[in-house]
Amino acid sequence: MNRRQWLAAAALLLAFPVSGLAQDAGDFAGFLETLRGAARDAGVSPAVFDAVAAGLTLDPTLAGKRAAQGEFVVPLKTYVDGAADPARVAKGRAMREKYSAPLGQIADRYGAPPEMILALWGMESDFGGSRGERDILRSLATLAFLHRDNPVYGQEFVAGLVLLQRGVPREKLRGSWAGAMGDPQFMPSAYLKYARSFSGEGAPDIWNSGPDSLASIANFLKDSGWRPGLPALIETRVPQNFDYANLQQDFSAFSQAGFVGVDGAALPKTGAAMLFFPVGASGPAFLLGENFFVLKAYNFSDSYAFGAAVLADKIAGRLVLRQSWPQEAQPLNQVEREEIQRGLTSRGFYEGKIDGRFGPVTRLAIHAFQRSAGIARADGYPSRAVLEALKRN
Repeated sequence: MNRRQWLAAAALLLAFPVSGLAQDAGDFAGFLETLRGAARDAGVSPAVFDAVAAGLTLDPTLAGKRAAQGEFVVPLKTYVDGAADPARVAKGRAMREKYSAPLGQIADRYGAPPEMILALWGMESDFGGSRGERDILRSLATLAFLHRDNPVYGQEFVAGLVLLQRGVPREKLRGSWAGAMGDPQFMPSAYLKYARSFSGEGAPDIWNSGPDSLASIANFLKDSGWRPGLPALIETRVPQNFDYANLQQDFSAFSQAGFVGVDGAALPKTGAAMLFFPVGASGPAFLLGENFFVLKAYNFSDSYAFGAAVLADKIAGRLVLRQSWPQEAQPLNQVEREEIQRGLTSRGFYEGKIDGRFGPVTRLAIHAFQRSAGIARADGYPSRAVLEALKRN
């Protein structure tokens, strides 16, 4: 659950280009040397680089970690039930009381609601109770070595060295297997860009200061485009006369089509939204607002963003997940999910990665295929029926 803000950190990472990652680096120590130039260009002294590199060893336990992240492989309902379980909701409400004064100021300052800030804190580290104990510099160096096709890990390693150069103690640079640290589980580059001191004095302390962690999370949301007053997610029901022609349009257009909240409340008057069916048109329906995709900047997984939105609603006391979630009799396996993406690609509906992960891009591609195939309830859901239709057409 601690895969970090790759998209939101991208702009900062470009400031630390890691060139010349040797594809044929034969050993870990030799590979570390390929990062020396990027570290020097980022302002890291030779003494800091040498002190870190001299003590690093490869962490073999990280092999295969990327492929096993729960937010990408666990069924959505199972993931959300765990992310927003009663114990975490209770902790979130307790933290809301404990930090009510700074939370109010932070919400006013950055425009993000207290329950959403708290939900991300809970998702990331269980409110500071589960930050991870790995040496993040060792983790990042290992991941850079193991995945030389992805320069982000090397760039984050360099950003971690920048933190040391700026005086962050080495003992604080501990966290998840992916290199995330502190209560907000920021990657080093995210700390450099988004971390804020609540008081405005001194370096942000996301390890020991609740207000600093909350301010840092709120600043991340603000800088990532959070729109105050708009929900991230609205549970809804599909009107009987809905034609499934458009899954992505403004809230106002959905309102004109007869959509309301599951409790009968009117939809927001502004903002774009996407109609989302977690288990197909026979199950519950949700409208994902623009802020849902801001949450995906914190973690690219749809399940993560969904879980965070549900947790925030529960902390705030709003009723959510009122509709039943039917279980699919024969859920697709990884090979079959990739087969859907290949089928969509061959027909010109999809241009993304073949990875078996179904985010908005793949779902809209499925919707377009369903429409072209004359499927009445074009819900964008990657079902076995879609797989069979792709094989036939």
